[in-house]
Amino acid sequence: MVNTHWGGVTETNAFGTHEFMDLCGQLGCDPYVCGNVGSGTVREMQEWVEYLTFQGRSPMADLRAAHGRAEPWRLPWFGVGNESWGCGGHMKAEHYADVYRRYQTYVRNFAGNQVRKIACGPNEGDEHWTEVLMREAGRYMWGLSLHMYTWSQGLAASFDEAGWWRVLRRALWMDELVVRHGAIMDRHDPEKKVALVVDEWGTWHHVEPGSNPGFLYQQNTQRDALVAGLTLNVFNAHADRVRMANLAQTVNVLQAVVLTDGPRIVLTPTFHVFELYAVHQGATSLPVVVEGPAIGPEAERIAALHASASRDSADVVHVSVCNLDPARPAEVAVELHGRKPATASGRVLTAATMQAHNTFDRPDVVVPAALADVRVDSGAVRAILPPRGVAVLAIG
Repeated sequence: MVNTHWGGVTETNAFGTHEFMDLCGQLGCDPYVCGNVGSGTVREMQEWVEYLTFQGRSPMADLRAAHGRAEPWRLPWFGVGNESWGCGGHMKAEHYADVYRRYQTYVRNFAGNQVRKIACGPNEGDEHWTEVLMREAGRYMWGLSLHMYTWSQGLAASFDEAGWWRVLRRALWMDELVVRHGAIMDRHDPEKKVALVVDEWGTWHHVEPGSNPGFLYQQNTQRDALVAGLTLNVFNAHADRVRMANLAQTVNVLQAVVLTDGPRIVLTPTFHVFELYAVHQGATSLPVVVEGPAIGPEAERIAALHASASRDSADVVHVSVCNLDPARPAEVAVELHGRKPATASGRVLTAATMQAHNTFDRPDVVVPAALADVRVDSGAVRAILPPRGVAVLAIG
């Protein structure tokens, strides 16, 4: 088929259902599959779910077995349409709500598999879309998606300090969006049964020179690492409603965690932020109050520090802190209400410049390191966070 959305190239589908599900198995992660309601049929969607999850004899299960997979896969999440307000059909909210109700009916649970159905949610600040979907279809969904990208106005690694502030301010908008859409969801779903699924987010820069514009290949710098850190902090702080959040593009596209060139691979600064923040997964979110100076251009200043925290099953508190100042270090003092810290350590991701990034020839320009001089003093954990740094403290 021709990929009419991205690049106009011929898509062979050589990397298809089996390859994707096998990759998820190798990585030890759960698959999240999205069905096509823009140009696909209800039958097509039903048969794909049957192909993936039905155990026993059926046309789709037999076809899967003929392709080399006798046992069904586990499919925990299924998106019913993608960006139906735009490239997925340019639908009105009222129309998509009806389409969603119809299509999701045929996303069935086979062989004990329980599919959590996720509806296409709003584009950025479209509160009308959220209102309509929650009112008309909220009882038929596990989650409602939200898409928001942090646009820049140039190449990923070619920007000045004004570009630093512009991108970080845009990324901080995510907190407002989660609060506003969450308030609408609260009116229709006060028990918070429906998750807000932020399944597309991240930086969107100009493509790298010489690459296909439709493939959205871009570099990834320390600025992108700060965007990842503060955005994940937002999700941590709203974990009661945001129960899934995904970088939709993992390899070579937009804010990717890895870049590849044939057999070569490089880990991006964003990868390292995800690795640092992995300690929050499965932990209990803790409320955080951040006090500190405002920085940046006088007309649009932002807080210098951005943080979130959680407590894991071993009773260790992890505090992730971003220093958004591109030039100055920050003195950080963490106080825990209700307990006195006994031990503390930390790791940090920073770089010599705002534009620093990893390449295939120099893959270790931006890598995490131990945070020096983390100590417990006068009942608080104290540390010096370097400029443009993303740190995670472990407090026992």
